[in-house]
Amino acid sequence: MSKLKAFIVPVTPFQQNCSIVYDEQSMGGAVVDPGGDVPVILDAIRQSGVTVEKILLTHGHLDHAGGAAELREALGVKIEGPHRDDLFLLESLPESGAKYGLAGLRAVTPDRWLAEGDEVTVAGLTFRIVEAPGHTPGSVVFFNAENKFALMGDVLFQGSVGRTDIPRASHETLMRSIHEKVLPLGDDVVFLPGHGPASDIGTERRNNPFLQA
Repeated sequence: MSKLKAFIVPVTPFQQNCSIVYDEQSMGGAVVDPGGDVPVILDAIRQSGVTVEKILLTHGHLDHAGGAAELREALGVKIEGPHRDDLFLLESLPESGAKYGLAGLRAVTPDRWLAEGDEVTVAGLTFRIVEAPGHTPGSVVFFNAENKFALMGDVLFQGSVGRTDIPRASHETLMRSIHEKVLPLGDDVVFLPGHGPASDIGTERRNNPFLQA
């Protein structure tokens, strides 16, 4: 069994959880959602000793994808994800960044779009793709069944759910994604969200106020 490890590199003024997931034995891994502060991410990679094989994107918002183009150039690796329905967000990263005073963000097109049921492999770790629209149209969750671990993006948080008061978002769609796609992954699945602390699906099923209605 490949032993999955992960650590967080907080980036951008939004304190987004850019994460580095890797196989403990081989030390091969991936950078997930490099929203910005690329020099900080590169320094964390060097200190960790992880050999980055890929960049993974859960969705196209600037705090998750704003540094992806720069990091791809720096590492010489490919970007996988999100779903192509987030293309409009990835194309407008420079404009979105300017609105928040974040200069230098570059538009990016992934090397591989992802869809429901696709598999992504990183250093022997296999992630199944779960489409989970609502926060954005093209949001995806990366699920590793072997280690009962998920990269959640901004779909579900400890005690909350993704924002839907933004363009092309839908609370109804988000809640359907959570109930029909995320919760069935299993109560014992630990997940790393895009912001805030990690949690597990069982705890959120029982205690998250947004899931109690």
